[in-house]
Amino acid sequence: MESLTDRIRRGDVLAAACPSRAILRHMTSQWGVLVLLVLRERTHRFSALRRRIDGVSERMLAQTLKLLEGDALVRRVAHATVPPHVDYSLTPLGEEAAAHVAQLTDWLEVNVSRIIGSDAAIDA
Repeated sequence: MESLTDRIRRGDVLAAACPSRAILRHMTSQWGVLVLLVLRERTHRFSALRRRIDGVSERMLAQTLKLLEGDALVRRVAHATVPPHVDYSLTPLGEEAAAHVAQLTDWLEVNVSRIIGSDAAIDA
């Protein structure tokens, strides 16, 4: 049987009070996943991220970046220039997370036709 200390150390994502749930929600939100994937390519400025992630609003991108920065997955570097210049990149922890997210999205892209076909079969 697992001790309480081991469970606390590991975390318990199935428990409502586990802090890992909030991080999981940030990472696996629609915009969180896409930000991690784009930043996996290279460092981006805010406007470049917004152009790269089709459909994201300025507000949602700013909110997502702030959450991921708070989770130590994204690094924000503000340069003292006029106009302000801010770069976003992944932290080492963010690189690890992005690799896992990329595996999931790669699987999804490969299987999207099967998934959509399953929905059609279920609806019929």
